[in-house]
Amino acid sequence: MKKLLFPILMLLFIQLFAQKQPDLSSSPPMGWNSWNYFGKNSIDEKLIREVIDAMATQKLNELGYNYIVVDGGWRDSTLGPNGELLVNNKFPSGMKALANYAHSKGFKFGLHTVPGSHDCGCDPVGGWGNEKVQVQQFVDWGLDFVKLDRCRFSLDPHPEGHPRKDPIWYSGWDKQGENIQKAYALWSKLLQEANRDMILSASAYRYYDWYPTLTNMGRTTGDIATAQTSGASFDNGKKNSVMAISVLNNESRLLAGNGYWNDPDMLVVGEKSLTNAEQRSHFALWCIMSSPLFLGNDPRNMTKEEIDIITNKTAIQINQDDTEQGRRIIMDDDTEVWLKRLKDGKYGALLLNRDKKQSHMIKLTSLMLDGHRSFQVRDVYDGKKLEKMNDGYEQNIEPGSGLFLILEP
Repeated sequence: MKKLLFPILMLLFIQLFAQKQPDLSSSPPMGWNSWNYFGKNSIDEKLIREVIDAMATQKLNELGYNYIVVDGGWRDSTLGPNGELLVNNKFPSGMKALANYAHSKGFKFGLHTVPGSHDCGCDPVGGWGNEKVQVQQFVDWGLDFVKLDRCRFSLDPHPEGHPRKDPIWYSGWDKQGENIQKAYALWSKLLQEANRDMILSASAYRYYDWYPTLTNMGRTTGDIATAQTSGASFDNGKKNSVMAISVLNNESRLLAGNGYWNDPDMLVVGEKSLTNAEQRSHFALWCIMSSPLFLGNDPRNMTKEEIDIITNKTAIQINQDDTEQGRRIIMDDDTEVWLKRLKDGKYGALLLNRDKKQSHMIKLTSLMLDGHRSFQVRDVYDGKKLEKMNDGYEQNIEPGSGLFLILEP
């Protein structure tokens, strides 16, 4: 009994003293992450510096895109003798120099790392047992953001001969999730105690009820489909499409706020497999859901349409409003309405037609709007004033498209 009680008490102790820093994320964090567009093998120091330069030229930091996050692909395949992370030869100047460069251009800097025994590619570079050493490295390097990706945890000290999908790779992450919670709680505690402000982004592929206590943002879903997989898809019935990810993220909508935000993964705006209408609807959904806005594109080569979407100030204001996480309020076959309450009685709304072949008339009534009956309706993307809403508003929406609105009393 004592043997069972001790680890439980230790877990409760860590949980009690591990707290996020809510002031760092009073609104959803924004930035850029390397994974969706470049993956693990295509990144190097030169590319990251070019991305920083391109984002500075576009003045994206002035719109709130503050964090430059280097995802998988920067670590060596082994740890140092003291459990420290080693930087591979694609980043010859090291991470401190790269963080300094980001800071010099007006950005903050973050890295991807893993809390288990191995990273997602099965390299033994995890933080389990090495947390203090690695957090101190991040302090010394000048990091502002840590993406902690669950990845793999094996109880076998030498599992490399096993196939990647063998259960042995996940045996350390027990079914009840206690080891996962223990790992994230310890990282949360150490980051809180560190002599540097760093956002903790949990990427554990589903919502956990300890996210709001321990983290600033937590992944509620698996990975969104990107160029690194089969290409982005808005709505193809698979679990990694934009719509499937949105619906899953919507399930934990009541738990966002107070410095914690549900994370449905990075944006795929800029993916050529999405139409411009789909990209606009995708960005609108992330804004209404108060999701962290992390670009997953190539900022060095953006189309005008892509720039227009991600720099829309009204859309960003809707996202950054911390009143609530918006939600889906109407679902009728292929038509949906998503709504977010904003400060000063305003609303953000998305009228969405998921039918790829025919247009649909979508109606938004005042019954969902706290008794307000009259609103001025404005198109978020075009900035145009539309027909005034009195008791209701309806609009014909083209196939596979949406209308992103702001409603002002």
